Amino acid sequence: MAFMEKPPAGKVLLDDTVPLTAAIEASQSLQSHTEYIIRVQRGISVENSWQIVRRYSDFDLLNNSLQIAGLSLPLPPKKLIGNMDREFIAERQKGLQNYLNVITTNHILSNCELVKKFLDPNNYSASYTEIALQQVSMFFRSEPKWEVVEPLKDIGWRIRKKYFLMKIKNQPKERLVLSWADLGPDKYLSDKDFQYLIKLLPSCLHPYIYRVTFATANESSALLIRMFNEKGTLKDLIYKAKPKDPFLRKYCNPKKIQGLELQQIKTYGRQILEVLKFLHDKGFPYGHLHASNVMLEGDACRLLDLENSLLGLPSFYRSYFSQFRKINTLESVDVHCFGHLLYEMTYGRPPDSVPVDSFPPAPSMAVVAVLESTLSCEACKNGMPTVSRLLQMPLFSDVLLTTSEKPQFKIPTKLKEALRIAKECIEKRLIEEQKQIHQHRRLTRAQSHHGSEEERKKRKILARKKSKRSAVENNEEHSAKYSNSNNSAGSGASSPLTSPSSPTPPSTAAALGLGKDVKEGKDVHVTPTSSTCASATSSSLASCEHRGAHTASAPGCEWCEPRGLTQLHPEFPKRNFEESRNL
Repeated sequence: MAFMEKPPAGKVLLDDTVPLTAAIEASQSLQSHTEYIIRVQRGISVENSWQIVRRYSDFDLLNNSLQIAGLSLPLPPKKLIGNMDREFIAERQKGLQNYLNVITTNHILSNCELVKKFLDPNNYSASYTEIALQQVSMFFRSEPKWEVVEPLKDIGWRIRKKYFLMKIKNQPKERLVLSWADLGPDKYLSDKDFQYLIKLLPSCLHPYIYRVTFATANESSALLIRMFNEKGTLKDLIYKAKPKDPFLRKYCNPKKIQGLELQQIKTYGRQILEVLKFLHDKGFPYGHLHASNVMLEGDACRLLDLENSLLGLPSFYRSYFSQFRKINTLESVDVHCFGHLLYEMTYGRPPDSVPVDSFPPAPSMAVVAVLESTLSCEACKNGMPTVSRLLQMPLFSDVLLTTSEKPQFKIPTKLKEALRIAKECIEKRLIEEQKQIHQHRRLTRAQSHHGSEEERKKRKILARKKSKRSAVENNEEHSAKYSNSNNSAGSGASSPLTSPSSPTPPSTAAALGLGKDVKEGKDVHVTPTSSTCASATSSSLASCEHRGAHTASAPGCEWCEPRGLTQLHPEFPKRNFEESRNL
């Protein structure tokens, strides 16, 4: 893709700072080797994941490439005999998973191009060094006075930003650095405003901003030239590194960890805060402060890469401050990043994790006070102080700055409005990302709590109690039903019953199944059960229409007149009737 060529429509601008996680889901043994199926996920969204297949030889190749970092990475050793055994494959898979965990949680390794290509070949298959060379070559056709001396390979951490050592043809001894960068996901300026602001950067004059010699841009990238500084950056000073060395070699595993002197910390810190306040007052968004973006020139610190926010590039520390919802403006981002920088100047290394619970001994308690206001748990939870507040703290308030250079950076009113809108869009994306991370963290915490051993025991106890309660309620309900049925049976027994000595009408006898016995003149003995008596009595009373209307006897009614069974049934033996009546 040539310089000044517009990016293709629908181009996806990835945020390279979003962390990748990798989990080995399975392994499959082929004829001569074993393949591991790995699930890679970008960020917190399970939907944004994919599968890759890697052999042990692929891991070994990656590990050899990462040796430049000087770290002892836990790659399982090779095994030539018995490497197809099931138990060995399972053990190796655990070792490879541990290896992936180490490289994806290391802040520098996880952002390097080697790891990105290993885990996400679809999005990182292009060679950005070749793309940058092509675009720089196109640029030199219109600017013949510049000449490339050599590429400065991987001196920075960004995948889509490349550096070249330059010289001017009529000044062969003078060295310059050309930086080329692609657009990022936070580029919200219009193409016209973007190109105008990039070309405006060489006019920015400030004692603590590293001056831009030349700048140009198109719709898809920007190219800037600055003077090459043999002394290097503030990070090179802290790590005792050579500026031209690759980023992994310089900063991954420093040979000697030692912070700066207290006076250096105070002076450099005051200078950096002064330039941040200047940019904030101008309405120019920055958000990219870290030790590699601070150039040392004499006794002064000078800020680098003002173009990053115009290009929409994500911050080096974005994966840190995106975890805290109170760090949601570019001003608060700058203050938080200043806390990282101050920690590195004080202790000679970055913090192991953020927020920082306790700080090691420092040259002065005033240093710890500033660190606590920017990196502690309380600060990350409640919000960052302003740059003006930091300048008033004891560590920096007594620092005297001697400079005769007057700051100058004129931004037209129309472009200030464009910068304000772009800044709001950058902050809006950050707030949305922080909201999603917060919701994901709450869900994960709830699931973890729900699946804990203690919680499972509680659920079992509650289930037992509920089961016992249900059993008691069922027993009580059954007892109540049984009692109700007994009560209804008792009320039926209190009504007039047909006893063995009582005359049984034909309808009652038929209902009791006694009709045949009665007709045959056999002795009939009726046991008065509650159900039988109640049904017989009720049916007999129902057949007597005038019963219940009055209590007087009705003449002619077989139940109202006192008559025996012989009257109802003439064939009934008289002797049996007399005996029954006597009883």
